Amino acid sequence: MVKRALFVGRFQPVHKGHIKALEFVFSQADEVIIGIGSAQASHTLKNPFTTSERMEMLIRALEEAGVEKRYYLIPLPDINFNAIWATYVVSMVPRFDVVFTGNSLVAQLFREKGYEVIVQPMFRKDILSATEIRRRMIEGEPWEELVPKSVAEFIREIHGVERIQMLATNLEKNEKEIQAPIRIPEF
Repeated sequence: MVKRALFVGRFQPVHKGHIKALEFVFSQADEVIIGIGSAQASHTLKNPFTTSERMEMLIRALEEAGVEKRYYLIPLPDINFNAIWATYVVSMVPRFDVVFTGNSLVAQLFREKGYEVIVQPMFRKDILSATEIRRRMIEGEPWEELVPKSVAEFIREIHGVERIQMLATNLEKNEKEIQAPIRIPEF
């Protein structure tokens, strides 16, 4: 059994695939550091939820899944510099023994720094993806079955679907304004 593991994700939003992956990590480790990636980002289509909202989703979803509290939630703002990203993460979190990830870049970056990396199984990646969930929210399609019940309830509490739809509408409006021809006045 690994003493302490690291698992990093954006959780935009937390979905059943994240929880399945984390259940696997918890089965292999005594403690888990859960890094909340892109912590500085919110209110965009790719990152609609704040760090504190994502933390609340994780706390509720892990409690719903019956996972005992043996984890740390650590915000990790982006640095957009892959060559030093793993070193940056190490400087931001408590010591850990192994990295669990389904992301090949994250695996490579930590392996280059000498860390053991375990690629955990992916669960229904075709539909259990935050990108797919956000798309469904924008299109008004069913999305609730892809997230834990507690997460769906929380997203409703904070009017998360309306936020994402507003962001999508504003993006479309802004793109139309940008694509409109620019008329240069004649002198």
